[in-house]
Amino acid sequence: MGNCLDCKTSDGQDKTRRTNNIQRPQHNDTSYKAVKKDSLKLEVNESFPNLQHISDREQFVEEDTDDPSLHPRISTLFMSKSQTLEVVRERRKQHQLQLLNARAANHRRSKGLTKSSSCSTIYIDDSTVTQPNLKSTIKCVALAVYYHIKNRESDRQMDIFDEKSHQLTKDPVPDDYFKVNPEHKHIYRFIRMLFNAAQLTSECAIVTLVYLERLLTYAEIDITPANWKRMVLGAILLASKVWDDQAVWNVDYCQILKDLTVDDMNELERQFLEMLQFNINVQSSVYAKYYFDLRALADAYEISFPSELLSKDRAQTLEAITRLCDEKARDQTFQELKRSSSVDGIHLGPKFTAAIIS
Repeated sequence: MGNCLDCKTSDGQDKTRRTNNIQRPQHNDTSYKAVKKDSLKLEVNESFPNLQHISDREQFVEEDTDDPSLHPRISTLFMSKSQTLEVVRERRKQHQLQLLNARAANHRRSKGLTKSSSCSTIYIDDSTVTQPNLKSTIKCVALAVYYHIKNRESDRQMDIFDEKSHQLTKDPVPDDYFKVNPEHKHIYRFIRMLFNAAQLTSECAIVTLVYLERLLTYAEIDITPANWKRMVLGAILLASKVWDDQAVWNVDYCQILKDLTVDDMNELERQFLEMLQFNINVQSSVYAKYYFDLRALADAYEISFPSELLSKDRAQTLEAITRLCDEKARDQTFQELKRSSSVDGIHLGPKFTAAIIS
């Protein structure tokens, strides 16, 4: 076992024990452990020259600050493609002008009343980062894909995603299929059809967008009118298997899209994973970043999330969740203090000084 090997001859006599060139010390010191670790790593590199060590891989991920699907502080690609910040500024200017005109002309009654919070009533939407609204989230993801196609820089693509080479249906593909940009409603209907048929959750839609932008960064391709359907299909297929406990099988997608074959779905999944370099991990901070950027995109392009009146039961539920989060954060702070200093040096209660009575 390990670096040594015992052999016996036919007459039962032991052969000479063969060991490596490392001289085993009498004591288990740290220098021997370091030499042994380096020798084992050298043996692995010599046997598998293309195998990347796990420490090197993690260091590479930390240094790669250009991929928004890996780092929470890098802006998402669809935000720059949709020019959301410019739209928000323009909408604010228009809103101010509308308020001035409405006050001057006194047309508030003709426009009707809108739902707004006040001292007695509070309206909130039912979409949260842990439980996003399905319909609104799919609309936002479809809008992000739409602006990826509309404001693409080139038409770089791969054959596995070409809709004419790998047709989703038996209907003939138009000759100008690679020139005409799809509308937002067409993208939304395609994604909504897959999510409804496969009964996927709204969280899968956000992970789908993460995988799409990671594919654009890794494979250096663009979402075009010729490949957007198969790229979205591959991202949804992978997101459903990674996120949901009961994943949808490839053969199930063949039941949704009748003209697809299982071999085509398997090949699509395999090449999608290879282009992602099998990096399917999505950090919680990255997920939250994509969620709030989608909310900003929805606000900029007037995609409303359904709002409802805050009831007493829901208010108590939110208060209980807030209290639980506060207790969890307080316990986490206490554990950090406990690890950074000794328990004897921590004084949890109020500290009083001795009173001097003259």
